[in-house]
Amino acid sequence: MIGLALLLLLGGLGLVLIAEALLARYEVLVYVAGWRPPTISRPDGTSYARGADPNRPPDAYLIYLDGIGKRRFHDTRDGGRLVKSLINRAPELRVLGQVQPYSPLAVPLADRPVWAWLRRHIGLLLFLHNVMQIFVAADRRYRPLYNRAVGAQIATELRVAGYRPDSGIPVVLLSYSGGAQVASGAVNELWSQLRTPLWLITLGGFHNGANDITHAQHLYRLTSAGDWIERVGTWIFPQRWRLFRWSGWNRAEREGKITVHRLDPATHIGSRSYIAPEARLPDGRSHLDRTTDTVIALIRDRLSLTAETDGPLP
Repeated sequence: MIGLALLLLLGGLGLVLIAEALLARYEVLVYVAGWRPPTISRPDGTSYARGADPNRPPDAYLIYLDGIGKRRFHDTRDGGRLVKSLINRAPELRVLGQVQPYSPLAVPLADRPVWAWLRRHIGLLLFLHNVMQIFVAADRRYRPLYNRAVGAQIATELRVAGYRPDSGIPVVLLSYSGGAQVASGAVNELWSQLRTPLWLITLGGFHNGANDITHAQHLYRLTSAGDWIERVGTWIFPQRWRLFRWSGWNRAEREGKITVHRLDPATHIGSRSYIAPEARLPDGRSHLDRTTDTVIALIRDRLSLTAETDGPLP
């Protein structure tokens, strides 16, 4: 009986994964066919950007692309803490945290009636949906379409938040976990539409390394020896292996565009994660404090270097 129950469980999970894979591809194809335009409206009370005074240009715009827990316009799960901490400590930045990295149509899962029911009864499916979207974004057949869709979504969000193309104001794509796949994929579309200086910061980035980030000025990889999930990504995606010299990731490494910053002993998720407010370091700061300080320091240092060279860095 136990064996039969296990077999049924595995069979049911397999059917769910197949259904999720088909649904994930369906949304990309709907976007490309133009059957449904991406969502641009927001719920009442949801701002398009927070932080720096909207009446004057900020030092930089920061887009936060959350991990697979993202399912609403407003910040979800632990990512909300990081966004709030960045806004409080870096008032010179305009921060956008409402981008939907796992929806080419920019429709939050929580706003879809079927998914709202599933969230109450089978919450795991919400995470499986976003996991499958990451793999669709990494699939060479769908990757260019997905990249274009989410890149266009981010460009639209930036324009609504006041960004002017060719203004020279940097745009920082800060991504957590699977958001790194989306961030690296959005680079070319953002450059094409806005011609903006682009800086990428990945936090425990889970991505396949295939996306071309030529138009990004630099990528800062925040990682930890305790993050086994990010490490799995470097194993399962061949484009992350040094053997594949001409992958987007390896080309960027050879060009000196990738800088690694260690945040040991943080983990990917849990009570000791990069953004855990309770876990403490020897200097008394929490993991969340250190991550916030690191992100802000990287942006401010880059801004200072840009100012010293009197123009955007190569």
